[in-house]
Amino acid sequence: MSVVAPTEPPPFPRVRFGSAVRTAAQQGRLVVQPRMGMPTVAEMRRGLAAVQAARATTVGTITLDSYTRVGDHASARQALAAGSDLNGFPIVAHGATTTRKMIDSLGDPGFAIQVRHGSPLPLGIVRALLDAGLDATEGGPVSYCLPYSRTPLHESVDAWSRSCALLAERVEGAHLESFGGCMLGQLCPPSLLVALSVLEGIFFRHHGLTSISLSYAQQTSFGQDVEALAALRRLAGEFLTGTEWHVVLYTYMGVFPQTSEGALDLLRSSAVLARVTGTERLIVKTPAEAHRIPTIADNVQALEEAARAASTVLDGAAPIKTPGLLGADPVSADPAVTDGAEAMYEEARALVDAVLELDTDPGPALLKAFRRGYLDVPYCLHADNAQRSRAYIDGEGRLQWLSAGAMPVRAVPPTRASRLTADGFLRMLGHVQRSFDGPALDRADAGRHALGPSHSQKG
Repeated sequence: MSVVAPTEPPPFPRVRFGSAVRTAAQQGRLVVQPRMGMPTVAEMRRGLAAVQAARATTVGTITLDSYTRVGDHASARQALAAGSDLNGFPIVAHGATTTRKMIDSLGDPGFAIQVRHGSPLPLGIVRALLDAGLDATEGGPVSYCLPYSRTPLHESVDAWSRSCALLAERVEGAHLESFGGCMLGQLCPPSLLVALSVLEGIFFRHHGLTSISLSYAQQTSFGQDVEALAALRRLAGEFLTGTEWHVVLYTYMGVFPQTSEGALDLLRSSAVLARVTGTERLIVKTPAEAHRIPTIADNVQALEEAARAASTVLDGAAPIKTPGLLGADPVSADPAVTDGAEAMYEEARALVDAVLELDTDPGPALLKAFRRGYLDVPYCLHADNAQRSRAYIDGEGRLQWLSAGAMPVRAVPPTRASRLTADGFLRMLGHVQRSFDGPALDRADAGRHALGPSHSQKG
């Protein structure tokens, strides 16, 4: 089902994205969202219509193609004309009129839609989505620069400053989501993810935006993620006063389970995490992620599965027991009583304060912070990243700092060895996959044995 429209009139015929999520949250509903983009108007419309009709509270996504992300609109037009495959929707090549007609054909103005892209230089994309009658996108000067491009950070900061100003000028209540909580998808200790998301939110507000969401990507420990989301909400309450904000959680973005059941277990765990932490919006992944590009049906399945998992927390049903990372009953998790919650907040707060002390303008402050190494993303090879920090997964499955460089955080070297090997790094990358695939395979094997020899082996 689509999100119910708020009572106040939107600036466009469609509902405002931030208001739609807020309305759903006030009604106690978790909003679930895919990361889906198709190249043609017909395919993209089918995808949006399927998400709109899913048995869940949904918002739509228009994910853009790689040519559009880098500003190569001529190549996108050539690909469309030749019928070549694109990995997303080329919103600039299609043009505002075509995109607006596609959206209007969905019929429900209460169905909110966000444009997702990955560009460090997004001004052309922002103009295109505004001209098409849309009001929401995502990214940020750091989070869409360091992981995805070689664009100098100062160019990204300037482009995002102008893009934020354009959004704020054109649409009252235009919405921008920081991607800061998703840096590299994995192996970044949560305190830095929280700090980057908050800092980009402060950057957005400085440039006139009043509707903001802060992201966080599910990591390797349910308990640590609970602490991080609590810290994120606390810091947002302190630094984003006077703005409409919400939190968006991403289902784990690293190496995904290979088995369908393992992938579904991981998806369910993210939905439960979202619900027990009061997170308003969840961006899902599908069981197909490890093998191929997900279809529309794959995305709808993931949306509905996540909605079902979240509803068990609300309805008082038997809690979902997923293997691997969760361990104990996840529904009992409470950030107010979880060990380490205060330490998580203090570490993230120290990072935010260290940056904001460098300049009254958050843009120059971010540039100075990366130049001095006060912000330093582990394993990120961008030229403007100091590359002195490293992280590891400890024996309890929690992400820790192996080395912190010049950042105001404390490293906790592992007890056995302080040197990270190539094999150890690869093992960390597969930690979540193994944690969910192993129990899934064990269950499948137990089921085959229970059926007897004729079912447990093929002739």
